[in-house]
Amino acid sequence: MEYTHVPVLLQECLDGLQIRPDGIYIDGTLGRAGHAREIAKRLTAGGRLIAVDRDQAAIDAAPGRLEGLMDRVTLVHGNFSQLPDILREMEIPGADGMLFDLGVSSPQLDDAARGFSYMQDAPLDMRMDRSAACTAWDVVNGWSQEELKRILLEYGEERYAGLIAAAICRARADRPIETTLELSDLIRNAMPGKARREKQHPAKRSFQAIRIAVNDELGEIQRLLEQALDLLTPGGRIAVITFHSLEDRLVKNAFAGWTQGCTCPPDFPVCVCGKKPRAKRIGKGVTPSEAELEQNPRARSARLRIAEKL
Repeated sequence: MEYTHVPVLLQECLDGLQIRPDGIYIDGTLGRAGHAREIAKRLTAGGRLIAVDRDQAAIDAAPGRLEGLMDRVTLVHGNFSQLPDILREMEIPGADGMLFDLGVSSPQLDDAARGFSYMQDAPLDMRMDRSAACTAWDVVNGWSQEELKRILLEYGEERYAGLIAAAICRARADRPIETTLELSDLIRNAMPGKARREKQHPAKRSFQAIRIAVNDELGEIQRLLEQALDLLTPGGRIAVITFHSLEDRLVKNAFAGWTQGCTCPPDFPVCVCGKKPRAKRIGKGVTPSEAELEQNPRARSARLRIAEKL
C-alpha cells in the first residue's frame, strides 16, 4: 500500500539539532526516512548521516526515499542500543547530533500483515525486527497470567489488566489465540460495559503493552540513554520524540541526570561530591501545533525533548 508520510515535529527537530553541513549525525529510528531526508539535504559531501533501523524493510526502502542523497548517508540494520558498536566499527569517535523517533512507525502500523493493529486481522506478530525470535503469539500464548497482568499494567497502564490476562488464559486453554482480531475481540469482551463504550478502542492499551514487551522497547530505550551522551561531541545535541508517558519518563529522567550538578546536602558549606552537569536542556518539551495535528493526527501524543552536551 502507499503511505503519505509526515515526519513528526520535523521543523522543531531540524532547528533543535542545529545541523552543520560537515557534521556527523545519527538518525537512530530511520522508519520512512522523513527526518533522515531533511537532515541529509542539509549536509555537504563532508558530512555524514548514519541511519539506523531494526526493521530490515526500512533499510531496504531507504535508497529510494533518499534518492540523490545516498552519497552522504550510511544505512545500518541494527538497534539504536548498539550505537557504540556501530560507531566503533565505522571508526567514528562521536556524533554532532542524534535523533530518535521512538515507538512503532507508520509503515509498521499500516501494514496489516505485521500484526500491530487491533483494527485489521493478521497473525499475532508485532516484531519491529522480523528476524527476532519473540512474537506477540509467544507472549499471548506462552507467558503466565501473572506476567501478562504485569505487562498490561506497566506497559499499557490498563486498569482492567487482571480481567484481560485471565480471559486470555481461559481462551488459550482451549486452543491458541492466533490473530489480532481474535485477541482484540477477547480483550473487548473481558472488559466491563462502560469501558467498551469509551472513545478509545478497548484493545489499544493492551496492544501497546504486548508490542512493548515483544520488542523490549523500554529496555532498548534505557540502554540507549545510558550510552547516548558519551557518543556526542561537546556541543552535540540529542533530540528524542516520545509517544507515551513511559517513554517520556525515561527520557525526562535521563536528561535530569545529565543536567544535574552538585548533589551534596544543602547544609554542606562546600561541595564535596564534585558532580558537574554534563548537558543542558534546550527549551522545554515540545508538542505538535494544531496545524500539524490537522495534517497528521497520529502526532497527537508526540513530545520532543532536546539536550546539548557540555
